[in-house]
Amino acid sequence: MSDAEAKKPAVEEELIDITDPDSLEEPETDELILSLQTERDEFKDKFMRALADAENSRKRSERDRREAEQYGGSKLARDLLPVFDNMKRAVQAVPEEARESSKAMIEGVGLTMRELISVFKKHGIEPISPEVGDKFDPQLHEAMFEAPVPGTKAGDIIQVEADGFMLHDRLLRPARVGVSSMVGS
Repeated sequence: MSDAEAKKPAVEEELIDITDPDSLEEPETDELILSLQTERDEFKDKFMRALADAENSRKRSERDRREAEQYGGSKLARDLLPVFDNMKRAVQAVPEEARESSKAMIEGVGLTMRELISVFKKHGIEPISPEVGDKFDPQLHEAMFEAPVPGTKAGDIIQVEADGFMLHDRLLRPARVGVSSMVGS
């Protein structure tokens, strides 16, 4: 080989066959594209999950806010129920012969009870006031005792010890009642 031939670059070896599409791309380019697509898909998945989590958090927060608004005062309301019960018992405890002399006091306690019920209703608290003879409902009533009472059916309310209360659609306190245990004659 002459010096001229040795200095001549080997162009033939560096030529790319343009008719072969595989020779146009470097093998590492395919791997790079596949890697980038995989990474993109992973980021898209993470983004979609984060978006769903954010939406769920927003909905949960909204639900919690509504519940706090509706039921947030339930502890205070529960604490005030014995006050109502005591006022009712105070009025009922006045003997018939002392009612005339205690008329102003009885009227004042009655007005206070009505005002308390008015405030309760304003905040979504409704009384459950069963009557003697009503059917016992375990969703609304708590049986304090059971007794056989002639002339009643099993499951009839025979005595009301305390009114119950609902806070919107939730039971705040069941009505406390006595229930007949047998079919009377």
